Amino acid sequence: MSIGLKSKTVILEPHQDEWDTEGRRICQKIKDILGFDVVDVQHVGSTSIHGICAKPIIDVAVGVRAFEDIRKHDVELAGYGIVYRKEDYPGQHLYRCGDFENSIITHYIHVVIYDSDRWNDYIDLRDYMNCHEEEARAYETLKQQLYQRFPDDREAYIEGKSDFITSEIKKARKWRKESGKSE
Repeated sequence: MSIGLKSKTVILEPHQDEWDTEGRRICQKIKDILGFDVVDVQHVGSTSIHGICAKPIIDVAVGVRAFEDIRKHDVELAGYGIVYRKEDYPGQHLYRCGDFENSIITHYIHVVIYDSDRWNDYIDLRDYMNCHEEEARAYETLKQQLYQRFPDDREAYIEGKSDFITSEIKKARKWRKESGKSE
């Protein structure tokens, strides 16, 4: 199984079923550690969108009632290799896993308030892409183009996806509202 990527670089790999398995494994591990302090944990991001290429890093959204619910577990989480990084956006705390001595990241754990816009955007975008193959393929094409331009500049690669993702989130929100689909 190929999971992990050197910091600041971009590599895209074809979708692997092992990513789904690893997503379920890490989600369950986080649920086991946090117990009643977590509301839900979901595998999100490109590795959770079936059939498209992705950077081999597993993204997980952790929904909590309050950030204190997870922050009080920082030492315990670190013991399992889940290390607090920072509040990377207002209303989101980032943890990560990997081989930090060699600058390899394997997992990003995005902690947000459950049922907030940020939580719903993670879930809705994943579900929307998995139900709309043309949209997923367009995303994959953009990712491949950006990878060709920015193989050693992950920030530029991520910024290049920003407008597309914002547009897709709007579509996903509308789709979720109209379809009444839930997780």
